[in-house]
This record gives sequence, structure tokens and C-alpha cells, in this order.
Amino acid sequence: MRIVVIGGGIVGLASALELAERGVDVVVCEKGSVGNGSTERSAGGIRAQFSTPTNVELSLASMAVWSEFEDRFGTDVDYRTNGYLFLARTAETAAALETAVEMQNERGVPSELLEPEDARERCPGIDPDRFVAATYAPTDGFADPHLALQGYARAAADAGVDIRTETPVTDIICEDGDGRVVGVETPDGPLEAEYVVNAAGPWARRVAAMADVDLPIAPKRRQMVVVDPETSVPETDPLTVDLETGTYFRPERDGEALVGGHLGDADPDRDPDGYDRGIDFGWAADVLETASEWATYFGPDSRIKRGWAGLYAVTPDDNAVLEETVPGLITAAGFSGHGFQHAPATGRIVAELIVDGTSSLVDVGALSSDRFGTERERVERNVV
Repeated sequence: MRIVVIGGGIVGLASALELAERGVDVVVCEKGSVGNGSTERSAGGIRAQFSTPTNVELSLASMAVWSEFEDRFGTDVDYRTNGYLFLARTAETAAALETAVEMQNERGVPSELLEPEDARERCPGIDPDRFVAATYAPTDGFADPHLALQGYARAAADAGVDIRTETPVTDIICEDGDGRVVGVETPDGPLEAEYVVNAAGPWARRVAAMADVDLPIAPKRRQMVVVDPETSVPETDPLTVDLETGTYFRPERDGEALVGGHLGDADPDRDPDGYDRGIDFGWAADVLETASEWATYFGPDSRIKRGWAGLYAVTPDDNAVLEETVPGLITAAGFSGHGFQHAPATGRIVAELIVDGTSSLVDVGALSSDRFGTERERVERNVV
């Protein structure tokens, strides 16, 4: 059995590795260099505080891998379980957090609902007067996306995966008659395959269209900056999010912080090849000013050291598409900012769908593409 995986980001490489470890012949086609898309521009967040059960279960399955990553892959990804702290300014948001915590607790996530003063004990730099409630889970955290990607790339290559960089897929080959996907076209010639995996991130809609499939996955540009704050951010602080403004920060090393927020709109017509990968300094000034209103670390003497922009691949409900979309075409895309953290579980699920015909790790029925526009569509709050 040969499988072609389209996309050399962490979702594609995790899928390729899991397939290769099941004895499958795998070729990864990456149009640029490994991780050149969204992975290396990720904030690296890893959390189980989601509002939908499927995402919680994907997180728990993935965290089991993240916690043992160094032992399995021989790579220290600087995985820090500092926790996530979500802050609510309104009663409506607080009620949604309370409901989410109940669901998370039922699945074994040690999240808790906090009063604002208790939240300040988790993160001393917040202004509790701005908020009415918070949630915190000590098992959430973050890791280094670059190191994680390299760990997966090495493991996949060692397992026999043929990783072809600078190899764009120019078309998907379908059988006459039933339309089953049976391979791909590349500049170096066709590649036959029993399955093709669309793990192309922001390019996933373009790839699906090659098989005459319209997936509602759109690129959304998002930015982040590394800041030398006025007051050093303790390395033990959680990744902290003001849900109403969308701004967040997490500690870097030496008192610095990674700061982001104020996401742009998803644009199905955006060219994922041509977006600006630098930061807008007007945006940076605005996001720092907003953060300074609720976090005391970011006063007027804070200094931006560097920054970058990347692309989310988002769906209308900010949940992934994970399914066999048409016979022979597996979609693992549209994670809406959750792809990095959910890659370990996603890779195993892709392998199960191909080898076993169904997923035993997580029931991914809620992530089928036929949910859009129906009562089965459940919106997940799009945060880092």
C-alpha cells in the first residue's frame, strides 16, 4: 500500500510517521520546505480547555504523546506545563466557561473555575478588576513548534517515509467512473496511491478542489511579537488569554513574552502563497496597548524585539475537518489554530482511517465536512 501525504507540516509528518510505523509505504509531497507553512509560525500552545468534547479528547490523546516526546523521539521540545488561564469580562463568557469546565472535568481534565483574585494567584501580572471569572488547567502548556517539527521529520525519515520537498502537487488523479482518488500529479511525474492525505493547512481548499471537492477552509492571517516587557514576565506564568479582547501572552525566556491577538478575518480568496509574513507595526502597537490595559507587565517602556505573521486554516465553526472526504481522499485540515497541538492524535487517526477503516482513538464523526450548515455544527472559540 502506498499513501501520498500532501503537506510537510506537523500534521502531515505525524500522519506519515503513524502510517509508516504500520508498515505502509508513504511519500510526503511538500511544495516548499518542511514546516514552511503554518507549523513554524505557531505559538506552540497545548491545551485541553476546549468547549467541544471532540477537541478535548483530541487534546488528551495528543498530550499523552507530548508528555513523552523526548523519550519517544529523542528531542527536547521545551514542553512546559505552565497551564492556560482564560479570563472573562462578562457574565455570558463566564457562564460559557463554567459549562466548558463541567464537560472537561467529566473527561478527566483538571480545569477549574476561578474568581478573579484567585486567577491573579496563577498570574500575578493581571488586573483582577477587569474580569468577572477565569478558568485554569495546570496540565495545559506550550512547546517549541520548530523542535517538535524536526523531531517528527527525523522520526518519519528513519521510519522510511520519502519526504520530497520542493514538490508541489499539481493535480489529484481520480478513476474514471467512481471518481476514487488514486494518485497525484507532480512536476516530476505522477505518483500512484491507494490513498491521498490532504494535510495542506491553508492550502487545503485548493488541494480539495483538485478532486472536485469544495471544503470551507479559508486562510486567516494572524500575528505575534516577542516583547521585552516593562516588567519581566515570570517563566512560570501560564499562557494567559483575555477572551473578550482576544489578546494573550505567554512567557518566553529571560523575562520576555510572546504576545498576540486581534486576529484578522478569514478570507477564502486570500492567496496563501503571497501573504505578508512580517508584522504590521500599527497592529503591534495596538495589541500591546490592549494587553497593557489588563496585564501590568506591558507598560510604555515595553519594547518589541521581533515578530512574524502566519496563517490559520479555519472553518466556519473553528473545528477541523478529519474524515475520508471522498473515496481515497483523507482530509486532515482546517484546525483553526489547533493543528500543532492536535497533530499527535491526528496522525494516529489518519493512520487508523486508512489501515483500519475507522478511528478507535477518538470518535471524529463531529469533524465530518457534511456538518456545515446543519444543527451538528458546534462552534469552538478560536483562541491560541
